[in-house]
Amino acid sequence: MRVIVGMTGASGAMFGVEFLRRCPAEKFLILTKWGRVVLKEETGLTEHHLAEHVKRSFNDEDLSAPFSSGSTPFDALVILPCSASTMAKITCGLADTLLTRAAAVALKERRKMILCLRETPLSTIALEQAHKLSQAGAIVMPVSPQFYHRPQTVEEMAGHFADRVLSLLGVEGALAWKPEALE
Repeated sequence: MRVIVGMTGASGAMFGVEFLRRCPAEKFLILTKWGRVVLKEETGLTEHHLAEHVKRSFNDEDLSAPFSSGSTPFDALVILPCSASTMAKITCGLADTLLTRAAAVALKERRKMILCLRETPLSTIALEQAHKLSQAGAIVMPVSPQFYHRPQTVEEMAGHFADRVLSLLGVEGALAWKPEALE
């Protein structure tokens, strides 16, 4: 599986980092300008720290990168965290950066797209945009940690959320709430 992972300037960089660590797919990272800032502020990490978890990183300003074209296949686009601004651009079809262009490609090619929205509260406009994207086939998944597993640390919460995203991608072995209840 080939997954593009976008990280924007919304708070919650640790959720994106944990997803990169846990996702077994071939991953390509697009870190926006403000995504870099938030990553550093919230985790102390830089793009170089994430290099071991991805096949390659692309500059968000590089519209000549392979994923700006539908001719370069990928299975899924996960934006984690996704800002309301990025969601708005995608909803309006504004493809002025590599990340928003990859999202436009995902929509037109009917590829899986998961936007992990990290904003609160949501305005009526943002809710309408999320609705439009859902109708177009995207999954809008607000970053909302689970407590079923009684996490003891913030990292555990981020890990459980990452596993939930992985389960939406069809990755085997992602955590289930009560797997023993299936026996």
